[in-house]
Amino acid sequence: MSEQTPLISAPKKRGKLYALIAAGIVVAIAIITAIVLAVTSSGGDDVAPVSPGDDSDTAAAITEGKGSSADPVTIGVVGASDPYWEVYKDAAAAEGISIDLVDFGSYELPNPALTAGDLDLNQFQHIIYLAQYNEAAGADLAPIGATAIYPLGLYSTQFGSLEEIPAGSTVAVPNDASNLARSLLVLQSAGLIELDGGGSIFVTLDDIKTDTSKVKVIALEAALAPTSLPDVAAAIINNDFVEDAGLSFSDAIATDDPSDANAVPYINIFAARADDANNELYLQLVDIFQSTQAVQDGVLEVSGNTAVLLQTPVGDLVDSLSTVQSDIRAQG
Repeated sequence: MSEQTPLISAPKKRGKLYALIAAGIVVAIAIITAIVLAVTSSGGDDVAPVSPGDDSDTAAAITEGKGSSADPVTIGVVGASDPYWEVYKDAAAAEGISIDLVDFGSYELPNPALTAGDLDLNQFQHIIYLAQYNEAAGADLAPIGATAIYPLGLYSTQFGSLEEIPAGSTVAVPNDASNLARSLLVLQSAGLIELDGGGSIFVTLDDIKTDTSKVKVIALEAALAPTSLPDVAAAIINNDFVEDAGLSFSDAIATDDPSDANAVPYINIFAARADDANNELYLQLVDIFQSTQAVQDGVLEVSGNTAVLLQTPVGDLVDSLSTVQSDIRAQG
């Protein structure tokens, strides 16, 4: 072992006073060194040495810029009171990222807020809904990660089965274009209506063949569909509003099939502005959502274990969005 370089140079011989001063300095350094070594090796609670690449649960917090406590990532959602969102915020905080959830009471608002820059991300919609918004608004919002597909259910507080629904009675569906079309396909599969040409993701009330359909259909704002139940035979109710209506997901008397290959356009997504589609911080937040078991368990619990959790490649989501938007333009 090579000889260590002294912490301080040896003093020049300048008499006894200088010798005493030098000796005192050496002793003081020895004492301080001993104290530091004792503290850092004690394993006590006051000091917790962290090495580079530390794999502990709590990462170093982002101290400035986007994701810091002063500038959190704002995510628009519908249903921020769902317990898994707090779990998600905690999981992001453990990675050093601050999140601010912005709750919206209806589906019409989060996309305009994201386009305007009032949000960094949103998570509330499926691909078809986003495609219709982009085309109508001339926007370029983009999917950056999948969450789940939720089956769309038909509920009734008056009848316990499809067979009990009387001919000529009224069924309510959500009035936003994407969920309207999907709802009509559910009703057709349930044998309650018949659609011209067998239906598509673009069908409207005008496509219902009234002469061969069992029920009449009215369209209401999604949030109002649950409150219509006393006045209609049944209603298609979006997942976000099922429990608010005092219902359980198991109460549905009919649903669509979320595992169908044709269901990709109904995958729910995180959306960002196109310029932020490759933002590493935002992609990390998607990964935290998808990989945190407690978050995934929470999503399942809130959906009554009906959600199909997904990690669909972003490229597939983008391709689906592009296809649906092209179809919308062709319909126009």
